Amino acid sequence: MRNSKEKMATKKDLSSEEIESIFKVLKSRVNKSQERFPKLSWSDLKSKLEQDSDKLWSLNEMERTGGEPNLLEYRSAINEYIFCDFSKESPKYRRSLCYDREALESRKKYKPADNVKDVASKMGIDLMNEVEYKKLQSIAEFDTKTSSWLETPENIRKMGGAIFGDFRYGQVFIYHNGADSYYAARGFRGILKI
Repeated sequence: MRNSKEKMATKKDLSSEEIESIFKVLKSRVNKSQERFPKLSWSDLKSKLEQDSDKLWSLNEMERTGGEPNLLEYRSAINEYIFCDFSKESPKYRRSLCYDREALESRKKYKPADNVKDVASKMGIDLMNEVEYKKLQSIAEFDTKTSSWLETPENIRKMGGAIFGDFRYGQVFIYHNGADSYYAARGFRGILKI
């Protein structure tokens, strides 16, 4: 029992090599986004991340699962950085998942390995909502061959549905599906506020 508690306590620890690697990747991406954030200081962002190892671990998880996290927004008035998955397609290692635990448990046959709400929670991130997804899509074209589950309004979820988005025919589409559905080409994009 003691060993499992020790594993839980250190679960979110990154090695010095992992920390160096994620900082190198993030610095490169943020610097390439400088036209969107001309007043942003990488050293200020790095300092803030160094003070929050859980958030840094979450960014590393986003990277590890194919999300290619980058800065979506910087709210200077409150010094808040908002990261999301910038991978061209829905993150590769977060696909073939139904929407939430309720949907997973409702499936009698052919259950997926997990659900997006629980996976996001384990990663310490939130699901991207419709507004955030459209903001991402205003920067470039994403999900041209895949789709991504999005945070679903409660009234839709209560009726058994969930929403997802993609980019087809030159525009962003937001659709609905049964929350218990899952597809090899549908994953989810996360949001992390720091």
